[in-house]
Amino acid sequence: MGRRLVPLTLDNFPDLPQRCRGCVFWELDPVRGQAALKAGTPEAEKESWISAVLLEWGSCGRVVYVDEVPVGFVMYAPPDYVPRSTAFPTSPVSPDAVLLMTAWIQPDYQGQGLGRVIVQTVAKDLLSRGFKAIEAFGDARWKAPGCVLPADHLLAVGFKTVRPHPWHPRMRLELRTTLSWKEDVEMALDRLLGKVHKEPVLRPL
Repeated sequence: MGRRLVPLTLDNFPDLPQRCRGCVFWELDPVRGQAALKAGTPEAEKESWISAVLLEWGSCGRVVYVDEVPVGFVMYAPPDYVPRSTAFPTSPVSPDAVLLMTAWIQPDYQGQGLGRVIVQTVAKDLLSRGFKAIEAFGDARWKAPGCVLPADHLLAVGFKTVRPHPWHPRMRLELRTTLSWKEDVEMALDRLLGKVHKEPVLRPL
């Protein structure tokens, strides 16, 4: 089985799942996001966002291929590039961290070590660019798949809560700890990365 993790670009953007290509939950603030949905332009807006981040900051994701078939992806960026991050009650993200926006692996390809490889690849990329940690906003009352990853699964793969909240705690993973991960975290990563499906609605404070 041949597997590759390729930087996300406009060329391989079409290899993301269709529902994710048309989701701008993270890329736009809530008002602009609703406007894009009403105008029917979310996929174009997402492409524009990826293009801008690539030009100004560099790689902001990875696409996972197994035998040349796209089976998963991860997206991440500094919070200044992620307008939705300011809508969370536990923002802002720490200045030495990059925000884990979203990630996903097809269920048929879980349990093959891909989750660990994805996170370790992101960690190596960000360490080489001078960052110390990944942070994420967790969903502490997760019940259905959405763009915000479940907090308990983030905890299971090594994230620590740095700012508690009943709905959306901010969580942090020190990058260097990921480089020594062993296979005992794989099941937890599979559960974490298999939870992205539809755009959620932020709960009121």
